[in-house]
Amino acid sequence: MHQTVTNFNIIQNSIKTNQEKTNNKNNIKIIAVSKTFEISHINPLIEYGHTDFGENKVQEAIEKWTLIKSKNKKLSLHLVGKLQSNKTKLALKIFDYIHSLDSEKLANKISEEQKKLEKRPKLFIQVNIGNEEQKSGIEPENLKSFYEYCIDKDLNVIGTMCLPPISEDPEQYFKRMHYLNNNLGLNELSMGMSSDYITAIDNNATYIRVGSKIFGQRTKKV
Repeated sequence: MHQTVTNFNIIQNSIKTNQEKTNNKNNIKIIAVSKTFEISHINPLIEYGHTDFGENKVQEAIEKWTLIKSKNKKLSLHLVGKLQSNKTKLALKIFDYIHSLDSEKLANKISEEQKKLEKRPKLFIQVNIGNEEQKSGIEPENLKSFYEYCIDKDLNVIGTMCLPPISEDPEQYFKRMHYLNNNLGLNELSMGMSSDYITAIDNNATYIRVGSKIFGQRTKKV
């Protein structure tokens, strides 16, 4: 068995054990974040039957995934990095999920392009849960009005996403995200990475983004 598959199974088992212990009935989706890795390194996990993969750059995703997605219709590709509005058309062609809807400008562009392409991607609103100046995202106090703006634009918003401050305990931020998500009546919550996915799941995350714990350490610049 390839090491990536072994690693994936370890994560799946840790989630299952945790859910049994806490009686958590959520259907957890693992996004295997494959950014910077060659498709040859990802293939064993695809062949194993995993279907959800994450990339953070549009051009890299197009180069890596266009052919393989055309052959395997079950694959879902998630954009987990920032989306520049001028790359929206390309992004919509390759990605099924976008986890970084963070501005009215981007909402307008997605609305415009999805009509042209007749494809409505599943969207997560990125929330700047720690109110950090250097991070993108909607401020928590503006989330409800932004969500309503997106619905008016016929966007398929299925949940919210956050990246908590890196130097702090993420649990307080995950708890707040669950509260905000519930207030909007949304069922999906994208949060938690290799270092904190169990804590995220304990706070009702339904999509977790795991890279290094599956594929190993990256050697390329991201």
